[in-house]
Amino acid sequence: MRGLTKEYVLRRGGLFFLTILISMTILFIIPRLAPGDPVASMVSRMTAQGGFVENSDQLIAAWRAKFGLDKPLIVQYLSYLKNMVTLNFGYSLAYFPAPVHSMVRDALPWTIGLLSVATLISFITGNIIGAFMAWRKTPGVLRALLPFTLTFTSIPPFMLSILLLYIFSFGLNWLPFSGGYDLSIMPALSIPFIKSIISHSILPALSIVVCSMGSWALGMRGMMITTAGEDYVTLAEAKGLSSARIFFRYEMRNAILPQLTALALSLGSLAGGSVIIEYIFSYPGIGYLMYTAVTNNDYTLLQGIMFMLTTSVSLGVLIIDLLYPVIDPRISYQGK
Repeated sequence: MRGLTKEYVLRRGGLFFLTILISMTILFIIPRLAPGDPVASMVSRMTAQGGFVENSDQLIAAWRAKFGLDKPLIVQYLSYLKNMVTLNFGYSLAYFPAPVHSMVRDALPWTIGLLSVATLISFITGNIIGAFMAWRKTPGVLRALLPFTLTFTSIPPFMLSILLLYIFSFGLNWLPFSGGYDLSIMPALSIPFIKSIISHSILPALSIVVCSMGSWALGMRGMMITTAGEDYVTLAEAKGLSSARIFFRYEMRNAILPQLTALALSLGSLAGGSVIIEYIFSYPGIGYLMYTAVTNNDYTLLQGIMFMLTTSVSLGVLIIDLLYPVIDPRISYQGK
């Protein structure tokens, strides 16, 4: 790969693993600083549902021993690191005997399917809007209309979600208000099931796209204004190249590089889901699963989700950093 050196790749790889180690250490410490005990909370829920749990103290002690919560913190930490390295996330504390990996596996496709499409649509739409806002030869009518697309940028996504729910679900009754699909339809690779998935994902996806494309547009507009005054753009204009070619090949191509870095971070964090939006729509993704893990003090489930999130974000940053010399030939990591 042009522009890269072995030393740089090794250094970035070492930083990748160091980032994951530090993140996992922080994740181990923070939940244990929070008030409450996960096993006691589980027994309390059992008591609330069944009315009485016999020998609850012995049950709590046995469950604490089962999950290793009765051991010293340093022993728990070393066992935790071993489990993370071997991808053995154990069992959920709140939903025992459900394995963490199976819960994450079932929720991950919903989040990736929803957020990847929404993020890419928002990225493409926002960057096109921002580029045309900064281009000097944009038609006047279009230049006057484009700023209105940024209206919803200042609205938090969860507020827009509630507004969309009120209008399209409870008001017009056009779209479903919760879940990932209609429970009356058997999950299968069939047209009715696919249509149900799409109809349930429209409102959550629309909340994300409408609220986030403005930030992409503003970032792209700023970069386009910067590149418009560069020498290579002036040279291209002096050569008599067409306006469209200068716009796409010289201005947009160079202005979009920082946006690609942000996109890599966004795509890397897709595994974490959008907690508030998935909670509002009861969407069965990673964000909703994370919410239940936090509310139930489910250490193992939260650690499994956050390990996957941290790894995916760090990997996204690593990949885009290594690909930069390919995207922009001016960048080189070779020593002089």
